[in-house]
Amino acid sequence: MSLNRNPFTWWNGATFGTWVGLRGKTKVGEDALGNVYWQGGKDPNGLTRRWVIYSGSNDASRVPPEWFSWLHHQIDAAPDQALPAPRAWEKTAEPNQTGTRLAYRPSGALEAGGQRARSTGDYEAWTPDA
Repeated sequence: MSLNRNPFTWWNGATFGTWVGLRGKTKVGEDALGNVYWQGGKDPNGLTRRWVIYSGSNDASRVPPEWFSWLHHQIDAAPDQALPAPRAWEKTAEPNQTGTRLAYRPSGALEAGGQRARSTGDYEAWTPDA
């Protein structure tokens, strides 16, 4: 945590107040992206509160599926204890790329050149007379 960079800016990670609130809470684990997962206390339904402190920008798509399951009480123990080892054919989770240069852009998008393939003749424009 950089005290000079994010004492009050929640979009750059945890604020100072969040770090103070972690006193007495239990660190459960860390994922490959550097996000740290915590638990402690109870919510109004009696479930243990669970949350993530992001490493970098706060983007929910940066939480891997196994940790998503833990955060939402779908599994009780940390993913490395509760889930089987990943299969060889499984791909690693990727954060949402929208808004970056890696985002998907179809052939007609302005960022991809703005030229789409010509219609094949199976398209007929609507006219009010038809």
